[in-house]
Amino acid sequence: MATTHTGRLTGEQVTNYQCYGYVLFHQPVFEPEAFARLKAIFEEDLARDGDHDLDHIHFRDSRLLEFLLSDTVLDLVEPVVGPNIGLWSSAFISKAARTGKATPWHEDSAYWQGRVSDMAGICTVWLALDEVTAENGGMKVIPGSHANGFSEYEAVDSSKHIFGSQIKAELVDEDQAVCLTLQPNECSLHEARIIHGAGPNTSDTRRAGYTMRYFPTTATVNRDHPDNRTHKLWLARGHSLADNRYENA
Repeated sequence: MATTHTGRLTGEQVTNYQCYGYVLFHQPVFEPEAFARLKAIFEEDLARDGDHDLDHIHFRDSRLLEFLLSDTVLDLVEPVVGPNIGLWSSAFISKAARTGKATPWHEDSAYWQGRVSDMAGICTVWLALDEVTAENGGMKVIPGSHANGFSEYEAVDSSKHIFGSQIKAELVDEDQAVCLTLQPNECSLHEARIIHGAGPNTSDTRRAGYTMRYFPTTATVNRDHPDNRTHKLWLARGHSLADNRYENA
């Protein structure tokens, strides 16, 4: 009987991720020196680019590949993505104290529709750079909502929200929401199709994180999609199992 490779996650954590679409990892992700270097890179990029231009940040700051392609992170990802892993994207996220906007209820998969052949298995590692609390805009998830990934959306006031649309209010049972609180250097993992969002930052402390997103290389990334034409992929671990173009292959 084959043994399941759970990497840095326990078997129970893997089961919870599969059932509920997310899991919390309340342990240090990186060694202290490495985490300090990553946070210093974030502070430098934030000072240069501001908090509105930090998506796909590793495209222009190659120092981040050390962390994105590290066994430290990939050993967290492999149990839920599989042994053949591609790097899909990464972004620094910063919600300033008192002024950070709310993140509307959404599914990552809805924004990637047509870009990837299969959303199942795409995983986001949400690494806390600051302490994350409900008051400073910690991410909330609706457990078990990752079966579909393409809900109906409606417009929202973009002056109060990071995005201009949200899942229709009647489709989200906010009583089921769980807020993912984290200490610096801890992380959560969530599936691309899970419904999630976050409140505004009403506290006196910043909430910053680094999202690291991975996909199983069985999925095909559509090169003809307009948003993919300049999009870069890296083969993070294992083998390429579909016709994708990787920067490091």
